[in-house]
Amino acid sequence: MTSPVGGASGLQQILAMRQEMIDKNQLLQSLRAGAGAGAAPAEAPNAPVAPNGPAGGFTDALKTALDGVNATQQRASDISAAYERGEVTDVAKVMLARQEAGIAFEATLQVRNKLLSAYLDILRMGV
Repeated sequence: MTSPVGGASGLQQILAMRQEMIDKNQLLQSLRAGAGAGAAPAEAPNAPVAPNGPAGGFTDALKTALDGVNATQQRASDISAAYERGEVTDVAKVMLARQEAGIAFEATLQVRNKLLSAYLDILRMGV
């Protein structure tokens, strides 16, 4: 028996987003542990940063995550508009899409808060 809300694909998307956030969190923790283990090498204090280093990977990961959140919100908006026009009659599908978008936004907001907090902590550090 299939669910009228298309819950399997929505649940899979939520689980995939959760796993992606866990993977990124583990990557950030490993980077933090690596940075705390040792200082920069003394022989090259002014060496340029490689463009394909961790910062590029983080930037790409963040952009991909934000694009995913944007796509989720756009899909929820489209489904809501289709419901208002009478094209979609399954209110559960509309509510599930809106909940997915809300959860994705809340997760993004929490990541932003953590990044802002880390940035402010770095600004307060004494050199």
